Amino acid sequence: MSQQTAAAPGFSQRFGRVQLAASVQMSIKARELKAAGKPVVTLTTGEPNFDSPPHAIEAAHQATLRGDTKYPPQDGTRALKEAIQRKFKRDSGLHYALDEIAVSNGGKQCIFNAIMATVNAGDEVVIPVPSWIAYAQMTQLCEGVPVLVSCPQNNGFKPRAEDIDAAITPRTKWLILNNPNNPTGACCSAEEIQAIAAVMRRHPHVWVMSDDMYEHLVFDGFHHATFAEVAPDLKARTLTLSGVSKTYAMTGWRIGFAGGPKPLIKAMTVMQGQATAGTSTVGQAAAAAALDGPQDGVDVQIKAYQRRRDLAVAMLNDTKGITCHKPEGAFYVFPNVAGCLGKTTTGGRMLNSDEDVCLALLEEHYVATVHGAAYHMSPYLRISTATADDDLREGLQRIQTFCAGLR
Repeated sequence: MSQQTAAAPGFSQRFGRVQLAASVQMSIKARELKAAGKPVVTLTTGEPNFDSPPHAIEAAHQATLRGDTKYPPQDGTRALKEAIQRKFKRDSGLHYALDEIAVSNGGKQCIFNAIMATVNAGDEVVIPVPSWIAYAQMTQLCEGVPVLVSCPQNNGFKPRAEDIDAAITPRTKWLILNNPNNPTGACCSAEEIQAIAAVMRRHPHVWVMSDDMYEHLVFDGFHHATFAEVAPDLKARTLTLSGVSKTYAMTGWRIGFAGGPKPLIKAMTVMQGQATAGTSTVGQAAAAAALDGPQDGVDVQIKAYQRRRDLAVAMLNDTKGITCHKPEGAFYVFPNVAGCLGKTTTGGRMLNSDEDVCLALLEEHYVATVHGAAYHMSPYLRISTATADDDLREGLQRIQTFCAGLR
């Protein structure tokens, strides 16, 4: 008796609204080439190449030994929330009650929870670009509409208050500010944030999300300021996000957190309860120790990232066809590759876009970067400096060789 093979069940419409992040795609391609024996230099991943603090690791160990391995509260353990409370006060002069703080599986889940809890079909989210692609994709997943506000290089890749004002409509639900910015490393000063706050006072129906994940990674004496600190009168509709991933080289521990008004935090916790529930207890113990413990390791990382930034900017500006803005923070540079377009590589590939440049660099010279179009701005590349100095220098030298060979 013959059997018919049934077609596989289909996927939801919402699945079609999102895609695998370009940085992840390029990292996968790089790993495949490495597995094939190619000498790949990977400059794609926004992940510190430092070890997590020893006292954080020991705190996780001790938590495990004392049996702190049960289901955690969905909004975070009291010990971690108290450490976060102290962190917000210490770094930004902000006071949040414990029920105004939520802990999530990385900062990304905080953002997801907030958008899921607030955005309806057709609602608009204003996103200055270049930006991390997740903001727009999460918005689309919730049937919202990303409204992209261009932040050109001639303004240091920073959002202008008047452009944000022009983008806001009665359907706007959120303004998302990422400071320092991924992918450009641009940092808004307190004065620049104050200008944006003046705009937001005219639009009381709009939430403000301040994504400060890179807040401590700033250079040349730059002072980081967060939105609610600069505009305390708007704190009741501001969500302040951070975490331990970048500052403490704890990406794999998956601990992010947010401070905000109690009703929003409660709604975010409800959303998290239907997705992942609470966050790893041992991870939370490690995060609390990182926030409260010695901070000298942070200074070591900042000095390394500033040194690498200076190296990358100098070498890229000395590269044919490339110019590179000098960022104030984070661990990325965002060079303009307009001078490479319309040319042909030594391998015979015509370069018509920044994605072409990105792919040719990987396939012909084994340097993995991410194209600027993935962050809503072309023609640029995002290069991560969160890698060993020697690897970064080697990758940049290969980029110079690649560009020198263009015809």
